[in-house]
Amino acid sequence: MDRKISVVGLGYVGLPVAVAFGKSHRVIGFDLNQKRIDELRGGYDRTLEVENEELEKANILFTANPDDLHEADFHIVAVPTPINHANQPDLRPMLSASKTIGGQLKRGAIVVFESTVYPGATEEDCVPILEAESGLRCGVDFTVGYSPERINPGDKEHTFTKIMKVVAGQDQATLDIVAEVYSSVVTAGVHKAASIKVAEAAKVIENTQRDLNIALMNELAVIFERMEIDTLDVLEAAGTKWNFLPFRPGLVGGHCIGVDPYYLTYKAELMGYRPEVIQAGRRINDNMAKLIVERCVKQLILQDKKVKGAKVAILGLTFKEDCPDLRNSKVADLITQFKGYGVEPIVHDPMADKAEAIKYYQVELSELSEISNCDLVIAAVAHKEYRTLSTDDFARMLANNGGLFDLKGILPRKPLTELGIEVWRI
Repeated sequence: MDRKISVVGLGYVGLPVAVAFGKSHRVIGFDLNQKRIDELRGGYDRTLEVENEELEKANILFTANPDDLHEADFHIVAVPTPINHANQPDLRPMLSASKTIGGQLKRGAIVVFESTVYPGATEEDCVPILEAESGLRCGVDFTVGYSPERINPGDKEHTFTKIMKVVAGQDQATLDIVAEVYSSVVTAGVHKAASIKVAEAAKVIENTQRDLNIALMNELAVIFERMEIDTLDVLEAAGTKWNFLPFRPGLVGGHCIGVDPYYLTYKAELMGYRPEVIQAGRRINDNMAKLIVERCVKQLILQDKKVKGAKVAILGLTFKEDCPDLRNSKVADLITQFKGYGVEPIVHDPMADKAEAIKYYQVELSELSEISNCDLVIAAVAHKEYRTLSTDDFARMLANNGGLFDLKGILPRKPLTELGIEVWRI
């Protein structure tokens, strides 16, 4: 494999890709964020996806200069594909990356997109920009491929090289080259998709399926709460059957599960079809923060506590456990809902960057030692630090007659209730 590789976008997805290739190839790692480039040059990854030792060993030119991309002839695009405030796809990072690469594209090059998109985005939205910026013709002077990212932030077991890689190309020759390049580092092997659109669709339905399964659990949680049945007890019992899927209720945030379905529904509506099931699942999951806070307010009232001005602590702000990623965290929705009741929650998170918490959500993170005499403590994210807290630790956080709301089912219920602490679960 003699291709010269560039990776455009060095976040949670792009950096592990660049490092994997950098162990055996010379890689150009490009990112617009100069601060990020400086940190990586210094051997530090703030996302914690790559160990410092691995970073130092990888043969990567970290750069924010687009001119450096001209050296490469195999470009991998791994930029975010978020949604806007109207829950519509925001392709600006991907289109910007296409423009940057297009300005440096040379004949014979291949551009492979890893970002999650709706079927058709690579060929319909990105290729015209590549052609316009380069003055080259796609399919004649250069070609494109698609290989959907499957990085799971914070997961040290299912890493880039250990996950089967779906690959696609606009023609057979491109597909074979893309498969060869990824096979050189992905030990789990590659799957050749029938087309770029098939690969794009495969990615977007992976998380749509998970979103719908979680939505079902959330709807069951709402039903069982009214029946005064503990949902997690029900799931534990049902889970004894071999083919019962182990999904749990909860907040659905992050840059994948809570986002990808909107890409599919957007494209479907452009094609004249209004998806009912997918959108119903999204409505249920997006409404969970409101339902959880309403339940918390109800518990405060039942305990004869004043709601406005109540002292409430939230443990965790990132979108998932043991990961510093704050993007699209639904814990922020909990905070917003509480503020609507005149409650200003105290928030702690051992993984989150304090400056980013202020930047994204205007939340000032507190120290764990500052959490005491609370009317309510919510365990919102299952960070390791919270899973290892003792019952006495939680008791010290609470005022007399205070309660714990365990959103993730991580707290030891029996020892806590034996101390006279009420524990509620979603």
